[in-house]
Amino acid sequence: MIITISPTGGSPAEQVHGQLRGLITAGRLAADERLPSVRQLASDLGVAPGTVAKAYRQLEADGLVTSRVGAGTRVSSSAVTVSKPVAAAARALVAAAQKDGLTQVDAERVLRAMW
Repeated sequence: MIITISPTGGSPAEQVHGQLRGLITAGRLAADERLPSVRQLASDLGVAPGTVAKAYRQLEADGLVTSRVGAGTRVSSSAVTVSKPVAAAARALVAAAQKDGLTQVDAERVLRAMW
Protein backbone atom coordinates (compact mmCIF):
# COMPACT_ATOMS: atom_id res chain seq x y z
CA MET A 1 0.00 0.00 0.00
CA ILE A 2 1.46 3.33 -1.04
CA ILE A 3 0.15 6.54 0.47
CA THR A 4 1.91 9.87 0.17
CA ILE A 5 1.28 13.22 1.77
CA SER A 6 1.67 16.31 -0.40
CA PRO A 7 2.08 19.79 1.08
CA THR A 8 -0.39 21.10 -1.53
CA GLY A 9 -2.93 18.27 -1.43
CA GLY A 10 -5.24 19.42 1.35
CA SER A 11 -5.09 18.39 4.98
CA PRO A 12 -3.06 15.25 5.73
CA ALA A 13 -6.18 13.54 7.16
CA GLU A 14 -8.11 14.28 3.94
CA GLN A 15 -5.23 12.92 1.87
CA VAL A 16 -4.99 9.70 3.90
CA HIS A 17 -8.76 9.27 3.76
CA GLY A 18 -8.95 9.95 0.02
CA GLN A 19 -6.07 7.70 -0.92
CA LEU A 20 -7.27 4.79 1.22
CA ARG A 21 -10.81 5.26 -0.11
CA GLY A 22 -9.39 5.07 -3.62
CA LEU A 23 -7.40 1.93 -2.89
CA ILE A 24 -10.45 0.25 -1.36
CA THR A 25 -12.97 1.23 -4.03
CA ALA A 26 -10.55 0.29 -6.83
CA GLY A 27 -10.20 -3.15 -5.28
CA ARG A 28 -6.50 -2.72 -4.52
CA LEU A 29 -7.26 -3.45 -0.86
CA ALA A 30 -9.33 -6.59 -0.48
CA ALA A 31 -12.27 -7.19 1.82
CA ASP A 32 -11.12 -8.11 5.34
CA GLU A 33 -7.57 -6.93 4.61
CA ARG A 34 -6.04 -5.39 7.71
CA LEU A 35 -4.83 -1.80 7.50
CA PRO A 36 -1.69 -0.70 9.33
CA SER A 37 -2.21 0.41 12.91
CA VAL A 38 -2.82 4.11 13.45
CA ARG A 39 0.59 4.51 15.06
CA GLN A 40 2.39 2.54 12.34
CA LEU A 41 0.84 4.44 9.43
CA ALA A 42 1.37 7.78 11.21
CA SER A 43 5.03 6.91 11.73
CA ASP A 44 5.41 5.78 8.09
CA LEU A 45 3.87 9.02 6.81
CA GLY A 46 5.48 11.36 9.33
CA VAL A 47 2.17 12.67 10.64
CA ALA A 48 0.49 12.70 14.03
CA PRO A 49 -1.46 9.58 15.06
CA GLY A 50 -4.57 11.75 15.42
CA THR A 51 -4.36 12.53 11.70
CA VAL A 52 -4.54 8.85 10.75
CA ALA A 53 -7.18 8.17 13.41
CA LYS A 54 -9.35 10.92 11.91
CA ALA A 55 -9.00 9.40 8.42
CA TYR A 56 -9.82 5.92 9.74
CA ARG A 57 -12.92 7.26 11.54
CA GLN A 58 -14.13 8.85 8.29
CA LEU A 59 -13.51 5.62 6.37
CA GLU A 60 -15.55 3.80 9.00
CA ALA A 61 -18.35 6.38 8.69
CA ASP A 62 -18.22 5.83 4.91
CA GLY A 63 -18.74 2.10 5.51
CA LEU A 64 -15.41 1.19 3.93
CA VAL A 65 -13.64 -0.17 7.02
CA THR A 66 -14.52 -1.67 10.36
CA SER A 67 -12.53 -1.21 13.54
CA ARG A 68 -12.51 -3.40 16.61
CA VAL A 69 -10.29 -3.20 19.66
CA GLY A 70 -7.74 -5.99 19.44
CA ALA A 71 -8.60 -6.80 15.81
CA GLY A 72 -7.48 -3.53 14.24
CA THR A 73 -8.98 -1.81 11.25
CA ARG A 74 -10.00 -3.94 8.30
CA VAL A 75 -11.55 -3.30 4.91
CA SER A 76 -15.28 -3.89 5.17
CA SER A 77 -16.64 -6.91 3.35
CA SER A 78 -19.39 -4.63 2.03
CA ALA A 79 -17.00 -2.02 0.59
CA VAL A 80 -18.01 -1.13 -2.96
CA THR A 81 -15.42 -1.69 -5.64
CA VAL A 82 -15.45 -0.24 -9.14
CA SER A 83 -14.80 -1.87 -12.48
CA LYS A 84 -11.38 -1.68 -14.10
CA PRO A 85 -12.53 0.83 -16.76
CA VAL A 86 -13.96 3.17 -14.11
CA ALA A 87 -10.80 2.84 -12.00
CA ALA A 88 -8.64 3.58 -15.07
CA ALA A 89 -10.72 6.65 -15.92
CA ALA A 90 -10.45 7.86 -12.33
CA ARG A 91 -6.67 7.44 -12.40
CA ALA A 92 -6.57 9.40 -15.67
CA LEU A 93 -8.67 12.18 -14.11
CA VAL A 94 -6.34 12.33 -11.10
CA ALA A 95 -3.25 12.48 -13.34
CA ALA A 96 -4.74 15.23 -15.50
CA ALA A 97 -5.90 17.22 -12.48
CA GLN A 98 -2.48 16.97 -10.84
CA LYS A 99 -0.78 17.99 -14.10
CA ASP A 100 -3.00 21.08 -14.19
CA GLY A 101 -2.22 21.87 -10.55
CA LEU A 102 -5.68 21.11 -9.19
CA THR A 103 -6.21 19.91 -5.64
CA GLN A 104 -8.30 16.85 -4.83
CA VAL A 105 -11.13 19.15 -3.76
CA ASP A 106 -10.95 20.98 -7.11
CA ALA A 107 -11.02 17.71 -9.05
CA GLU A 108 -14.02 16.51 -7.02
CA ARG A 109 -15.84 19.75 -7.87
CA VAL A 110 -15.17 19.16 -11.57
CA LEU A 111 -16.48 15.61 -11.32
CA ARG A 112 -19.62 16.74 -9.47
CA ALA A 113 -20.25 19.42 -12.10
CA MET A 114 -19.90 16.89 -14.92
CA TRP A 115 -22.19 14.40 -13.17
